[in-house]
Amino acid sequence: MPKSRWLAAIGQRPWVALVIAVMVIALDQWSKQIAMAELDFRSPQQVTSWFNWMLTYNTGAAFSFLADAGGWQRWFLAGVALAVSVFIVVWLFRLSPGDRGLVMPLGLILGGGVGNLIDRLLLGHVVDFISLHYQSWYWPAFNLADSAITLGAGWWLLSAFFSSASPPEKAPVS
Repeated sequence: MPKSRWLAAIGQRPWVALVIAVMVIALDQWSKQIAMAELDFRSPQQVTSWFNWMLTYNTGAAFSFLADAGGWQRWFLAGVALAVSVFIVVWLFRLSPGDRGLVMPLGLILGGGVGNLIDRLLLGHVVDFISLHYQSWYWPAFNLADSAITLGAGWWLLSAFFSSASPPEKAPVS
């Protein structure tokens, strides 16, 4: 089997998503440990004119949604992340051959979700440390798990948009 076909075949196996997820989780947790050990909380370390390392904690969801909700959001968001993760794993092993292009993006989403779930369960918050900005406009801080989720979701949407699968034929009306 030619190398390109072999790589394409591997990318269509559901277990590949689990390997990708484990790699994302490991890199995410490793990078967060380094950030917590090396950075001072809310003290930006300039890397470029538009990029800082800055340790911060997010008790909410994306863009700090629900961050000031009083604590209940920790368990609610952990439950949502756990439910979505189980859903993705089940979905992966039920993919039809025509949908196997979703294996890699779903692996990224799963790994990112579980990486942040681990933080939420063990620490009560998600560790963020990447800060992008333009002049005085700052994007909310994020981490590698967030990046994997965003990359996976974007890949998934592009796959759906550019899918060559034809829609199912309608049954004739009698």
